[in-house]
Amino acid sequence: MKIAKENKADYLEIASSLAKGFAKTAIERDKRGGTAKFERDLLRESGLLSLMIPKSLGGKGEDWKTVLQLTRELAKVDGSIAHLFGYHFLSMTSVHLFGSPFQKEKLYKETAEKNLFWGNAFNPRDENLLLKKENSQWILSGKKSFCSGAMDSSRLLISAKSGFDLPVIAVIPTNRKGIIIQDDWDSFGQRQTDSGTVIFNEVLLKNEEVLDHYEQDLQGLFPTLRTHIAQTILVHVMLGVAEGAFEEAKNYTKNVTRPWLTSNVEDATSDPYTIRHYGELFVQLKASEALAQNAADALQYVWGKEWTLTEQERGECGITIATAKVSVAKTALEVTNRMFDVMGARATSARYQYDRFWRNIRTHTLHDPIEYKIRDIGNWALNSKVPEITPYS
Repeated sequence: MKIAKENKADYLEIASSLAKGFAKTAIERDKRGGTAKFERDLLRESGLLSLMIPKSLGGKGEDWKTVLQLTRELAKVDGSIAHLFGYHFLSMTSVHLFGSPFQKEKLYKETAEKNLFWGNAFNPRDENLLLKKENSQWILSGKKSFCSGAMDSSRLLISAKSGFDLPVIAVIPTNRKGIIIQDDWDSFGQRQTDSGTVIFNEVLLKNEEVLDHYEQDLQGLFPTLRTHIAQTILVHVMLGVAEGAFEEAKNYTKNVTRPWLTSNVEDATSDPYTIRHYGELFVQLKASEALAQNAADALQYVWGKEWTLTEQERGECGITIATAKVSVAKTALEVTNRMFDVMGARATSARYQYDRFWRNIRTHTLHDPIEYKIRDIGNWALNSKVPEITPYS
């Protein structure tokens, strides 16, 4: 289904239509793991991968709020596909953060024209990818872990350790000679994000592929927004997964669950304890939804500031995102656990794979420790201190 018009309602309609199709194979694909090639191709064909590319460069000219809304919609049925979709934009827009106007124009136009899917070999905590100069050529050697979306991508955003003060950041074709994407992602959750290892075996890196952020003001804060983008994407993936779990549970309770023998009610939907569970979970979801929306609004605001962004503005945005992440993570764990209380013993059957919702959430909550988010929030609430700038805050 391709985009015929150009407004937010149409984009959401496309994402919802895709999600319905993804839902039909979600259980089977969760069991299988591996690469969601068919689903990724549908995303390519939909035109949604160019949402944030300016219209002048062949894209749709949309903003982060639209991308996050669609990410959340996809996550209701498939946390892995939503993760890949969101991280495509994280990698692609990094060109705007780190690259020159010429590089941005070239790569954005190419992405829009060819429906390119972006992946990454960027993990900032993994310093096992080295850049060295040999015979006047730049050579990449080593490996990167947690490379979400690298498999079946067309472009890779990479970071490599070098002699510079900062890591070198570059964009290269995924099919470049010497790049080996290993099929070694075996997490119990987010089974199809392909977040495994990428090996670089003496890979040539061309000068024009290095993003020109070194020529810009190194004191500028705009490039550090990549952290906020990643965190906000994860917030919306987790929220979508939790909402999807809630709807699955509700459908099961209405159509399958039997009332307990001493409940004195005719159907499970009249059980006062079941009703209480749904009421409590609904309140938590709505609170988390509001905080996630705040995070999306805050991200869009600082994104628009670009190189005029101040440390205070960045810090306050980070607190807004961290607050949303803590709330959404706790709510999502609660929903994906307590959903079994309202469905009953039969819902644990392997044919339903309802535990996939919890497994996806638990995997995401370990991306970076929630405890450190709470520490940052507390330090802000008590001492008005903004978080330290790191790859995760």
